[in-house]
Amino acid sequence: MPLTNPTPLPAAHDAPAYEALRRATADLGAVQANGRPFEMTQALAQLARCYRGIGATEMATTSFEQALLWSAFAGSIDGTVDLLCELGETAALRADELDDGAPRSGRGHAARERARDHAFEAATLAARVADPRWEIVVLLRISQVLERCGDRDDAMSMQTRALRLLAGDLATPADLTLPPALADC
Repeated sequence: MPLTNPTPLPAAHDAPAYEALRRATADLGAVQANGRPFEMTQALAQLARCYRGIGATEMATTSFEQALLWSAFAGSIDGTVDLLCELGETAALRADELDDGAPRSGRGHAARERARDHAFEAATLAARVADPRWEIVVLLRISQVLERCGDRDDAMSMQTRALRLLAGDLATPADLTLPPALADC
């Protein structure tokens, strides 16, 4: 069943974004018939990105959460970690919206806590992704979410972890091969 939007959407000032949302909704409808976990994950994630693109962060969160459930069926750690990053980024965006320029108002506190939770869960799973370079990207994304939430120490910790991985990756023999002109020296 396609998702419906119970909250009013912003004015139709961004026709391409609304067209992308229409296409994402149609794509989701098409893949729902077969119920393949990977395809459902991708369709729901794309729908969520479109909702986020028009400023409907609550609907984006709901769609990302549904995608995360399907990702568990698909068995993809990489996909799960990516969705957790997306959820963290969306929750941080929602917190900013709720605070409406007054971060000390406290209205965005719960959203910020959700952003942190998603970031730390992604950090825990990041070590299990298929590509060590993807782990570095994930850690840097998480760092940005934590920074937006005011967790500078944890953000720095993620950046340090990413730099250590990068330093270790650069030190591998495959990356230290000399160019042919210098190999004979």
